Amino acid sequence: MTLWVRFIHGEGVAACGTLESGRVRRHAGEWGAEPQPTDEVLPLASLTLLPPCTPSKIIALWNNFEALRVKLGKAVPAHPLYLIKAASCVAGPGEEIRRPASYAGKIAFEGELGIVIGRRCKDVSVGEAASYIGGYTCVNDVTAAEVLNENGDFAQWCRAKSYDGFGCLGPAIASQLEYAGERVVTRVDGVERQNYPLADMIFPPEELVSRISHDMTLLPGDVIACGTSLGVGSIRDGASVEITIGGIGSLTNTLAPAARQLPQGQASAA
Repeated sequence: MTLWVRFIHGEGVAACGTLESGRVRRHAGEWGAEPQPTDEVLPLASLTLLPPCTPSKIIALWNNFEALRVKLGKAVPAHPLYLIKAASCVAGPGEEIRRPASYAGKIAFEGELGIVIGRRCKDVSVGEAASYIGGYTCVNDVTAAEVLNENGDFAQWCRAKSYDGFGCLGPAIASQLEYAGERVVTRVDGVERQNYPLADMIFPPEELVSRISHDMTLLPGDVIACGTSLGVGSIRDGASVEITIGGIGSLTNTLAPAARQLPQGQASAA
């Protein structure tokens, strides 16, 4: 298994590389386009990690874990149930989740496994799907909970989940992860809030890729967030959320309060 990261070193441009015992070997080219290893090896601590991929879309599953389905009293879906999160919502390891200035309500976390598409994918079979999966990452699928049903005529899934910073990804992409033996653990300010097995998925990754590829074209770097299970809750301003999946690592992001809105024409002090 290989762990891929995207990073900035010093004042340089974004690059990709592989983790090797606390160091990163820089690769020439972009992840998903057969980047080639170089001789440059950098200490991980000297790098600023970026989101490990740049998706054109995040496809987020709903009702895809048996334990949560039973608790909610929902039927097993005949087809994956999902929504689309805007690409502009992506945040990397350590980035702030910024509370929208217009929203003072509850903000919820959801720790999830993310499938990262490795190559263009359309109408593939379940048997073919694994070859289109570039790897797996951690996802915090953040939601402005009270926006969702703000309008009784229309559930606003996309709006509630697409604010800037509401799609946290990272810290790495793990290729060839044996996901069925792993668990998703979510901690808020160090307190465990979720701990569930990935083997409890209703639609496993290969089936998700196959089914969704018959609905739309999946592009390199696109992410399918596999859905969450028991333990989802809200977080207060200043709270730190850590999502850990064995074989991938830990993704940590903090909810920052909304930026203070100045009266029109008033500038902040230098």
